Amino acid sequence: MTKTKLDPNQMDLKYPIGTFSMPNDFSTDLLDHWIQRIERLPFELGQTLYNVEPSKLDATYRDGSWNVRQLVHHLADSHMHGLTRIKWALTEDQPEIKTYNEVKWSSLPDASDLPINISLKWIEGIHTRWTYLLRTLSEDELSRTFYHPQNKVNVSVYEQCGLYAWHGDHHLAHIRIALKNGGKH
Repeated sequence: MTKTKLDPNQMDLKYPIGTFSMPNDFSTDLLDHWIQRIERLPFELGQTLYNVEPSKLDATYRDGSWNVRQLVHHLADSHMHGLTRIKWALTEDQPEIKTYNEVKWSSLPDASDLPINISLKWIEGIHTRWTYLLRTLSEDELSRTFYHPQNKVNVSVYEQCGLYAWHGDHHLAHIRIALKNGGKH
């Protein structure tokens, strides 16, 4: 994927809620907030996409971006990986995760053609299991890590929780922008 410079307006659309920033210190209040965001995402997606005309699913939030359908399927794919990575960290000693090419995944027929209700149900199931698991973890378990070979960093379960709370909100904002603008930039 080639990176191009975006004008400031396009940059605001790329990161409508800002970029993720990991705090330095552990906070149970922040963890609770993240878990609530992960838990709430399926409901908010459902509310946002309720009775949306199928033609609106082709809308994009900025030039060259994924459309609404691809964003929903991407959330299912990505959050499946997010939960799996946490489970690896909890059950193995600093496992090295497998990365995936999310751009290529989003162009496969299941992401470009399949009705979104399939992934909405999947997201609901993943998030139900994910939040249940996160609420049972001790601080020691939250500090367990996996190794991300593409980014060359160890990621804690705690950090993964924050990153995916942000990730869900990030793409939910994209979906809302695309639906509001109807793909017009």
